[in-house]
Amino acid sequence: MTVGRTLPAAGPLVALRDITKVYQMGRVTVPALQGVSLEIAPGQFVAIMGPSGSGKSTLMNLIGCLDRPSSGTYLLDGQDVSRLDDDELADIRNRRIGFVFQTFNLLSRYTALRNVEMPMIYATVPRAERRRRALRALEQVGLAARVQHTPQELSGGEQQRVAIARALVNEPAILLADEPTGNLDSRSGEEILAVVQDLNARGITIAVVTHDRDVAQHARRILQLRDGRLVRDEPVPQPLVARPALA
Repeated sequence: MTVGRTLPAAGPLVALRDITKVYQMGRVTVPALQGVSLEIAPGQFVAIMGPSGSGKSTLMNLIGCLDRPSSGTYLLDGQDVSRLDDDELADIRNRRIGFVFQTFNLLSRYTALRNVEMPMIYATVPRAERRRRALRALEQVGLAARVQHTPQELSGGEQQRVAIARALVNEPAILLADEPTGNLDSRSGEEILAVVQDLNARGITIAVVTHDRDVAQHARRILQLRDGRLVRDEPVPQPLVARPALA
């Protein structure tokens, strides 16, 4: 398996056009996103920043097809996904989106290999192919020697690498990571950032939501949200290189 996809170069992978998201809290209307427009090209590594309540988690949920915008248009690799129904969104998530969360969400009774195989079980991938792809993904995050270990036998950083491998096995168009280093010590966080940078160097499109400026400086582009609006979109001329590299 080659993790990642060859994407058409003619247009953006993610294109948001004047996106709004409004939540109704009883009689109170809460605007979470207000007219956000942006594009993410294939192969980019983007950090999404903002204070609590800025809309960054809402934006990630929309990009990840976990929610729909109240208005505006969202094109994923040229397909308008902004008005799909629940079943269609679920299919897009399973086939096109890889998710990594602050909490690793691993099944404690299963080995690393079994955890990574889980998305393919739901996608009815044959057993031999599941194993081959899971082993390949674990190798790519530096865990080839730990495939039979359960989460309790792994460090926090290793558990997060299992979660990353699990997000990659269906060869998603984009990998979305929500505070992926938030539950880790500084050394383990550096290891995860090294993995993410290596995957991006292999051509995988990545968007990381973070409140940590140092984490964001490892990306190639930073999007800053405030009060539901995109207030800054800037390149990172010299991204930080994560250390230490995996042994």
